[in-house]
Amino acid sequence: MTDASRLGADEATFVAAVRAGDSTRFALLTERHRRELQVHCYRMLANYEDAQDMTQETLLRAWNKRESFKGHAALRTWLYRIATNACLDFLEKRNDRTPVPSGLPDPGSEVRYLQPYPDRMLPEDPQESVVARETIELAFIVAVQHLPPRQRAVFILRDVLGWPASKAAEALELTVASVTSAVQRARVTMREQLPDRRLDWRSPATHELSNDERGAVRSYIDAHERNDLDRLVSLLRDDLRFAMLPEPGTLIMTAKDAVDGWVSSGLFQRGYDDWRGITTTVNRMPAAALYLRAPDDPEYRLFAIAVLRVAEGKVAELTGFDARDKPWLGLSPTL
Repeated sequence: MTDASRLGADEATFVAAVRAGDSTRFALLTERHRRELQVHCYRMLANYEDAQDMTQETLLRAWNKRESFKGHAALRTWLYRIATNACLDFLEKRNDRTPVPSGLPDPGSEVRYLQPYPDRMLPEDPQESVVARETIELAFIVAVQHLPPRQRAVFILRDVLGWPASKAAEALELTVASVTSAVQRARVTMREQLPDRRLDWRSPATHELSNDERGAVRSYIDAHERNDLDRLVSLLRDDLRFAMLPEPGTLIMTAKDAVDGWVSSGLFQRGYDDWRGITTTVNRMPAAALYLRAPDDPEYRLFAIAVLRVAEGKVAELTGFDARDKPWLGLSPTL
């Protein structure tokens, strides 16, 4: 189908731009999809900076392959196909993009290359499936990393984006039977990785934080600013799961042991006791951006971001990330 009258408006304009070699119109049409393609690459790779790189690679490949677009599929579908295969090529070359043993007493693994995704970079007017909260939260992103790359791609296309099996098979150059088998295996792994979570990702999703989540992050910041260790202990569950990336080691501990461990490592001691914080969100989750003022420094400087999973009013999981030298987080470097 090459008759422009039979194509959608974007597709017809795209075909015309390709025929004319119009790089400006090409860029305008493909740029509209950048943010959702970047979310797709992030689900595949769990790393914001890698997702940025692969999105740029996708747009470059699209330009180089522009003559192959005949309008048989929507422009958006064609770009997703290119993005998926760019991520698969990336994963094939990297041996550091698989979960590693966590060291926990119970079987588990961790994703040391995990980075948070700033909500400000999510699509402004997305399709619901693109940024449903349940499919962008850290736990989901980590769980997806336990799938082999091609199985991961099938799962995201079928169960997250809602593509039919035939469309996913064509994008990945697989048979429909292979796609069906792969997504069934993926669902088993996801149930194992997210045993307490809702697994129907195509039903209506939540976007907004709950009152409990807002209250917990405000209290977490207040406890830091006041150096109120008792209050901090009271905010944490006694089966807290804690990780500070990119440092290795995910720990499950009581609230008191967690705070005692932070104190023994130097937090809330001189030089690490003058905090300010602001409430933010990443991965559609509540987060505290923590700023530290060193002695004799007139300014508070961005130090870390703590992403919280709140259950029944208490922090059940706390994933910390070094926030320094990460301008893409969109946070002010100083307060």
